[in-house]
Amino acid sequence: MISTSDFKNGINILVYGEPYQITWFQNHKPGKGGAVMRVKLRHLKKGNTIERTFKSGEKFEALSITRHKKQFLYKEGIHFNFIDMNTYEQMLVPSELLGEMVNFLRENLEVEAIYLENELISIELPIIIEMTIAEAEPGIKGDSVSNLTKIAKLETGACIRVPLFIKEGDKIKVDTRTGKYLERV
Repeated sequence: MISTSDFKNGINILVYGEPYQITWFQNHKPGKGGAVMRVKLRHLKKGNTIERTFKSGEKFEALSITRHKKQFLYKEGIHFNFIDMNTYEQMLVPSELLGEMVNFLRENLEVEAIYLENELISIELPIIIEMTIAEAEPGIKGDSVSNLTKIAKLETGACIRVPLFIKEGDKIKVDTRTGKYLERV
């Protein structure tokens, strides 16, 4: 059991029967009454963030989170096939679990599978990945200095905004958290 005095960023706890990770906390002592702990919690399965206040000394159940290296192999209907890098076992992951991440999954990409009590709850992509531009309109000569952007299609089919000087076949770096162009490789 974890008490409010043991709170740290990154600790995983069970709150009202749901798995959460502490992303921010603050001990608050009002002028009247007992101390309270203000906390921001991120839901481990849904990803949404909530704010809660707990009485000092309240106890919560600690959760066990494990991570395993996986490699994306291919898409099979609405499922995505991954292979464990240690045991070489394959597993199918439904697209609902991946959400927007499917836009950046390319063959042989190494990811981390996150397990909560031996149940797969999420796949974590590398923060920065290299992708190839599959389709892009040609840039207009003389516009390479301005901050104008255009839409380009990546090798996975996802569309992102890139500077005008990017052309078809270029390799670029993309931030998977925001889906934004970072730089040309």
